[in-house]
Amino acid sequence: MKLENLPKTKELKSIKRVGRGPGSGMGKTSTRGEKGQKARSGASIKPWFQGGQTPLYRRLPKRGFNNKEFETVYATINVEDLNKFFKDGDVVTPEVLKERGIIKKELGGIKVLGSGSLEKKLTVKAHRFSSSAVTKIENAGGNTEVI
Repeated sequence: MKLENLPKTKELKSIKRVGRGPGSGMGKTSTRGEKGQKARSGASIKPWFQGGQTPLYRRLPKRGFNNKEFETVYATINVEDLNKFFKDGDVVTPEVLKERGIIKKELGGIKVLGSGSLEKKLTVKAHRFSSSAVTKIENAGGNTEVI
């Protein structure tokens, strides 16, 4: 290998001298092309500007901390569903509900909601109750216990 065959490095390369007349090959418009924002003096477009298109940072989904990850989600059951699956005097617990296939997953606990009516006397044990569910269960002669 000879010195003259080595590739030219950045230090050896001469800089492009623009705007030095037609003989330089870069006169007149000085490599800026014709017209347009970038051809004007003092024009600078920020590198993240995408010409009015929705920018990349707005197209991508949000990342980072969100409290929703730590939210407690309850498996819900309505008072009217207890009529179908239980007899008078039964004790309703999350284990029994899961055993009988009424709820698929316990999740963060069980919440009893007050939709419908209850005709049976039941003892219901759950993690949460709506106020209407408590009144309907107690009106039917049953008890509610928060686990």
